[in-house]
Amino acid sequence: MFILLRRRAFRQVLAGLLLFFAGMLAGGYLADRPPLAVLVGRARRLLPIYSVATTEKKVALSFDATWGAEYTPRILEILRQHNVKTTFFLTNIWLNKYPDVAKKIAAEGHEIGLHSATHPHFTSLSEEEMEQELRENHRMVEEITGYKPELFRPPFGDYNDTVIRVVQRLGYKAIQWDVDSLDWQEHLSADDIYRRVVEGIKPGSIVLFHNNGRYTADVLGPLLEKLKADGYQVVPVSQMLIKGDYYVDHAGVQRPAQ
Repeated sequence: MFILLRRRAFRQVLAGLLLFFAGMLAGGYLADRPPLAVLVGRARRLLPIYSVATTEKKVALSFDATWGAEYTPRILEILRQHNVKTTFFLTNIWLNKYPDVAKKIAAEGHEIGLHSATHPHFTSLSEEEMEQELRENHRMVEEITGYKPELFRPPFGDYNDTVIRVVQRLGYKAIQWDVDSLDWQEHLSADDIYRRVVEGIKPGSIVLFHNNGRYTADVLGPLLEKLKADGYQVVPVSQMLIKGDYYVDHAGVQRPAQ
């Protein structure tokens, strides 16, 4: 009996919400609002976007910049040769050391996302500390490159519900990855990294590289040639994201709201 009453109450609340939003839409109140990120299932954990549901053969390559810049000029040269734009997630630690490289990344048309000021584990921070990390990171990126970031990748891929809520509250989209190159691991060869990426890629994939991985530049050229031969288009992360209302499912896949 109790379960039945709860179900009835839930249905009544749901029906009321549907009527409310229908009235808002009919009255034109939602016409100019920004897209909604829909939470499906109240008990479900909040997730960043790992990949995008799409039938188009598009993938996004991304590079996290936290240490070093020795290999970055070569990476940029290879991307330029293939006329490909990607996404670089930058920390203030890195920006302080390599402002000229950051300017070059922006000047060549690549997307820039936030990766924090000091590269901490965000789940260990208070909400105020998270906000400070994001605001300081945004300020430095914009001051050095002129770019206004809209994306954020948590350091170490570390997040929880609070992290995602803070990121969204400040107007950013939290971005993870579904294909990890592991290019930072010293025991992996260029062939190992190439194989990992090629075997993992599918339409809508977001690939994680690092700007200073030892073999990243060696892998990049053959990978771009392979993707082109397989009919893939490489785009910055934001160009692949769903522009209208969406939800992120239990696997971190961004899907259009039904």
